[in-house]
Amino acid sequence: MSLEESDRTSIDPKGKADHLCVLVHGLWGTPSHLDYLAKSLREKHPEDKLNVLVAKSNSGSYTYDGIETGGERVTQEVEELLNEFIQGGTPIAKLSIVGYSLGGLIARYAIGLLYSKGWFETIKPINFTTFATPHLGVRTPLRGYHSQLWNAFGARTLSSSGRQLFTIDTFRDTKRPILSVLADPSSIFIRALSEFKTRNLYANIVNDRSAPFYTTAIASTDPFVDLDTVDLQTLDSYSPVILNPENPVSPKSTKEPLQPFYTRFTSGGQSLLTRIPLYTALIALIPVATVAWTINSGIQSFRSNKRIQLHEQGKGLDGYRIPLLMNGNSARSAVGGAFRRVNSAHGQDYLPESQDDDSDNLDASAEDLPKLDLKRTSSRKADFPTLALSDEQFEMIRNLDNVGFKKYPVHIRNHRHTHAAIIVRMQKPGFDEGKVVVRHWLDETFEL
Repeated sequence: MSLEESDRTSIDPKGKADHLCVLVHGLWGTPSHLDYLAKSLREKHPEDKLNVLVAKSNSGSYTYDGIETGGERVTQEVEELLNEFIQGGTPIAKLSIVGYSLGGLIARYAIGLLYSKGWFETIKPINFTTFATPHLGVRTPLRGYHSQLWNAFGARTLSSSGRQLFTIDTFRDTKRPILSVLADPSSIFIRALSEFKTRNLYANIVNDRSAPFYTTAIASTDPFVDLDTVDLQTLDSYSPVILNPENPVSPKSTKEPLQPFYTRFTSGGQSLLTRIPLYTALIALIPVATVAWTINSGIQSFRSNKRIQLHEQGKGLDGYRIPLLMNGNSARSAVGGAFRRVNSAHGQDYLPESQDDDSDNLDASAEDLPKLDLKRTSSRKADFPTLALSDEQFEMIRNLDNVGFKKYPVHIRNHRHTHAAIIVRMQKPGFDEGKVVVRHWLDETFEL
């Protein structure tokens, strides 16, 4: 057992700290994935100032079981600890929660339950932070039959969590996907989110194949598709990793001169030749990997369904089966569409320019939105065209932006697995830029 693992069980309910920070890991995750975050928090804020809980109730394949099941588990874990502090005579007065990847969605569900049960009447919500969380789901904006086939296949390989991330689920009696309910202004989840003193998110601008920029940054455009065509504006003390949230990017005023044809031809040919061994290996391995993945997904989905049934039959859940919408009715009807996901290797599709103005009716005005979102009001100039998102996703953007997030684009260059590097999921030299992200989070945004 590592030092960090043993530390996770060392919270003293009779200690002096009255601030609890809860960390929630992502899909296929374990508490150890958050070791660097937890260690950094403890080094910055000693145990007499801050208690750190790394949620462990959704470890491994338990993350297949859906956002609501995961959220109920985390809520139960947090409530048990809060009650221990009350019994110990030092009740918690402040709460912060941090979600990584899928853990950010689970955290958004959990705070809704905590809010509805009255905890925020005695506990002040301080920091809500997400790292690489797919707030809009994982439906990449693509068109065509190949994308629809991939959407249909992918959404059914991760049990409940997969259907919810692809937004093809129907959540309880709402007749809507759970992500839509999580972003409904009349829901307990948005009410809870609005209670937090600070709301921050960190989003990779490149190479995050698990959760691309538009969904982790809650944006309708992706200005970072081709970095050769834009200038990045960074924060001086955290350059070149953290971009300026107020003005992260602008189109280049001058284009690079076009190289001679011979130079482009020879360099392209050399690039293709170097990739032939990789392509050959992929052709051989993809069919085998697909079969193995499908079999394993079937097994995990079966086990997940059994766990969900046992969870539903468990004791203590009555307090979590509460009205999700404060007015009892949805703000709008569900938008159809079963195919929501796409292979990350493909490019993104955009709305035709003729639809940009029409789709403005689905979104807030430019004055209501942070600059980072670079929404359709900017895309009219064709600098950053609007992505072909669903109506549902556009509404999620509007509602979440109305609550207000400070959005920090992250440019990790030294490793292609940016989804893991952003939180230093493991100790390796290529993940060192993630330490800059964590340092910025602790020094600039986290309030004690």
